Amino acid sequence: MRGGKGNRSMKVLVVDVGGTHVKILASGQKVSRRFPSGPELTAKKMVSQVKQLARDWKFEVVSIGYPGPVLRGRPVVNPPNLGQGWAGFNFAAAFGCPVKVMNDAAMQALGSYKGGKMLFLGLGTGLGSTMIVDNIVEPMELAHLPYKKGTYEDYVGLRGLKRCGKKKWRKHVADVVERLITALEPDDVVIGGGNVKKLDTLPPGCRAGDNANAFVGGFRMWDARWSPKSSASAKSAATGTDGKKSKRAST
Repeated sequence: MRGGKGNRSMKVLVVDVGGTHVKILASGQKVSRRFPSGPELTAKKMVSQVKQLARDWKFEVVSIGYPGPVLRGRPVVNPPNLGQGWAGFNFAAAFGCPVKVMNDAAMQALGSYKGGKMLFLGLGTGLGSTMIVDNIVEPMELAHLPYKKGTYEDYVGLRGLKRCGKKKWRKHVADVVERLITALEPDDVVIGGGNVKKLDTLPPGCRAGDNANAFVGGFRMWDARWSPKSSASAKSAATGTDGKKSKRAST
């Protein structure tokens, strides 16, 4: 996987935080690196291990795909599958350079985007969801909307797959995707996440995403052509808690 097309003048390190692994890739590199995550991985430990794993890579800024809600560039809830200390953590101070944090589904969506109005649905532990309209990224929380006797996530996430079995799970995925397409009327629909490979056929009008697109999205986060819904989010993500630029922000 190459370092993406984003801002070629800026050296970016992309960190994709998952429930089982943390994957990283830097500008100019062809092969990503990874290390195990899990319930003992805190934000502080993640930064330390990333810096050690990327010690021979050069980077000026960092993009982080985070498996949970992000507000104004910072995680607001600790992920259920990881350790503590993520909410409100100052990643810019920890890395010593500007950092942008985006929901992991949104980062993969950004890397999958080709134009127009796109709906991204990530089939993984839960249901990630993002809309991108004319380069504006809008992370969404569709997973928690009511559906049958629970929520969308209860039926198309990992819990639903284990409870219902693959055959019924596929039917639920097709139904949920059809409902969301009808409601949101996107021009393009991408089904991504680790469990997309468990679908025998994609729902009509959809194309398959690729987890590697998360890296593409991470590089695009620093390109002026792409932006989150709130410009305040990007500004806050690249600064410390007091709003001042981190030590390497002006270099």
